[in-house]
Amino acid sequence: MSKEHVEAAEEAADRAEDAADRAEDTAAQVEAVHDGELAEHDRQYGVQGPPFEHRSPFYLGFFGALGALLAYFLWSALMGIGSTLLLIVVSLFLAAGLNPSVEALEHRGLRRSWAVTAVITAFLGAVALFVVAIAPVITDQVTAISKNAPEWLERLQENRQIQKLDDEYDIISKVQDYVANGDFVSGLFGGVLGVGLKILGALFNAFIILVLTLYFLSSLEKTKQAFYRLAPASRRTRVSLLGDQIVRNVGGYVSGAFIVALCAGVSTLVFLFAIGLGEYAVALAFVVALLDVIPMIGATIGAVVVTAIAFATDVKMGILCAIFFLIYQQVENYLVYPRVMSKSVDLPGAVIVIAALMGAGLLGVVGALLAIPTAAAILLIMREVVVRRQDAR
Repeated sequence: MSKEHVEAAEEAADRAEDAADRAEDTAAQVEAVHDGELAEHDRQYGVQGPPFEHRSPFYLGFFGALGALLAYFLWSALMGIGSTLLLIVVSLFLAAGLNPSVEALEHRGLRRSWAVTAVITAFLGAVALFVVAIAPVITDQVTAISKNAPEWLERLQENRQIQKLDDEYDIISKVQDYVANGDFVSGLFGGVLGVGLKILGALFNAFIILVLTLYFLSSLEKTKQAFYRLAPASRRTRVSLLGDQIVRNVGGYVSGAFIVALCAGVSTLVFLFAIGLGEYAVALAFVVALLDVIPMIGATIGAVVVTAIAFATDVKMGILCAIFFLIYQQVENYLVYPRVMSKSVDLPGAVIVIAALMGAGLLGVVGALLAIPTAAAILLIMREVVVRRQDAR
């Protein structure tokens, strides 16, 4: 007899046994009525019937529909707090990125509370130094770029191909008027009120991320232990080891991405001063460093922006910028990035590309930033849990 037939026979036997039990209960209740052994309440309202059949179509349909409605309600609630969850995830990643510095101070004999305070103080000091010393320079240089943009657009009209496109679609004159009027920033965000609301929203989100990062960093060990206790006791040790490795990978990736972006920004700053484009060097280097954090496409976008402005200023500078970024991209891709990231996210190139594209499609820039360490964590779990379990069979 096949396995399917045995299972069907066992299921039929279970059903017959349940039916026999219900029939026996009913017979006992009827006999109790005749013997006068029921309580006053049962004699008044009758004997309680057998329990509802759990295998009936009505029972399954009702509770199935109720479960579907509950799932839809939970999904709607999750989508409603999606922005808050995103802030929590970003804070967790930042806390994991700062955790290696805290652990380094702990290894030198400093208590974790004092180590967290020292790291947060250094981080806030760096942010304050940037705002006080570098932000005004960037603001002035961005203003200078905005003022020179109409002149650069006029130079583009000297190109025959661009002139033909402009004669047909009148693009350059529209862009020139838009930039010259100074309304492009407010128009981008929906007017002056929109700009103010966007700035307030960004400041509020930054404050929330800072507070959550501080809390997560100070209680990271307790938080990890709380999650580890959700695993069965027989597997808790292995779950703890895998979880600690994932946190180390995330921290290494965040720290490594910051180092790679810093190298790109400093290299761009030195190069722009060397070729005589110091008027916009700080602002453009900051743009390159900021965009270099985005996997796959960030460095290319930053290179295109700087090269376009260099070409608009002087053709020779544009050619030098194109050559510099072409060489630097190879150095970063094959020397800097592998050395920095080898200890945190050892992923194949195809996995990095797919993860970055999927993350960007789901959550935009933030999704692209979080996709690579998430893919590294999934690959670690697959290799240490799924593959090893398959090998043991």
